[in-house]
Amino acid sequence: MKRLVDLQRAFFNTGATKEIDFRINQLKKLKNILKQNESSLNRAIFEDFGKSEFDTYTTELAMLYSEIDYTLKNIKKWSRWRGVTTDLVNLPAKSFIIPEPLGVTLIIGAWNYPYQLSFAPAIAAIGAGNTVILKPSELPAKTAGVMAELVNNNFDEQFFRVVEGGVEETQELLQNRFDKIFFTGSVRVGRVVYMAASKFLTPVTLELGGKSPAFILDRSSLKMYVKRLVWAKFLNAGQTCIAPDYVLIDKSLKDDFIKLAVEEIERESFSVENGNYVKIINEKNVLRLSNLLSSGTIAYGGLFNVQERRFGPTILDNVSFEDPIMQEEIFGPILPVIAFDTLEHAIEKVKEGEKPLSCYIFTKNDDLKKKILSQLSFGGGCVNDAIMHVSGKNLPFGGVGESGMGSYHGKYGFSAFSHYKSVLEKPTWFEPSIKYSPHTKGKLNFIKKII
Repeated sequence: MKRLVDLQRAFFNTGATKEIDFRINQLKKLKNILKQNESSLNRAIFEDFGKSEFDTYTTELAMLYSEIDYTLKNIKKWSRWRGVTTDLVNLPAKSFIIPEPLGVTLIIGAWNYPYQLSFAPAIAAIGAGNTVILKPSELPAKTAGVMAELVNNNFDEQFFRVVEGGVEETQELLQNRFDKIFFTGSVRVGRVVYMAASKFLTPVTLELGGKSPAFILDRSSLKMYVKRLVWAKFLNAGQTCIAPDYVLIDKSLKDDFIKLAVEEIERESFSVENGNYVKIINEKNVLRLSNLLSSGTIAYGGLFNVQERRFGPTILDNVSFEDPIMQEEIFGPILPVIAFDTLEHAIEKVKEGEKPLSCYIFTKNDDLKKKILSQLSFGGGCVNDAIMHVSGKNLPFGGVGESGMGSYHGKYGFSAFSHYKSVLEKPTWFEPSIKYSPHTKGKLNFIKKII
């Protein structure tokens, strides 16, 4: 690991990655490799999850292609030296900002969207001019293997390398000094990464998780609300960091919501065989999810098979904030429904917990929408939809508090892997005497006026 880090640092110090044409060529190369090997990527992720070609393209590869294209389109503009206004005290002079890459970066990917959550930050790092060591999650072993094969057979290790392995390999990597660490995963492991980074004062971006609420506040478009929310919740069998974790609903709407949700689930007919559902990552997580079924009452579903790693869409009714299912992020296809008497009380209960990664508000009432948006802190979210904010290239994606720090996607990804160097340039033909001795009362009065 140390040899690899030293090799990449030596290459970065040559300045090769700072050349815009170099970055462009590497991004084009990565896109071509992914496109030419889609069949291998599809086969690997199906073996790990049972994930269909349709879902693999729409939730993984399409986002990567789009991110590369957007970066290629804007990379010259983002990398340009930018002039800014010079304040009065420094005139005559000019001020400008120079974006520069940070250096050797470590990206630790997550298992739930293994291609997207590994390669998307790598695309940002390459676009910003860094070298990359990518450590994908070992849990989906086939996808980790195909990522290593595609990258390591086509890129020089001094620039871009995939390191396979588990906890031991990750810990060994973290013993080295990086110029940036980008981690996607759980809060527990995020703390470990943050502590390791602190030893070297390495800047980090942490994309974590949390309990993301979905508020349903009126009846006017309830059927559409349900359609969008059911899709978002059970996409990837609920193994999505920004999935609606639970529903907070006006008590007068609860029964109708559950009835419509059940109808929508049955209409969608979620299953691996239908290509719109996946398996749970491992047996351990199936058992973890099964233990959460003791909360509330099962209004729908609750079926699972540990050996086959299957867990059906499930709705829980009569859930309270004190139940076990509300003490951790679900990260699976279980949707608790909590009815409330007043929105104010529901907002206060959310505030009592950690700040969520996402929040979803379903209403046509602007006042209610603004109340939640202004009172709750969360990473990002949607009004009258769920999850889709992640596809907005002009929207920073990231958490706040325990749901993460830093953001990426589009220009924000470029910024996450860049340092913005500020420079003041002065001419030599003039120099006011005001800052030099003698320090007179008149000079002080003048300084007070201009500052």
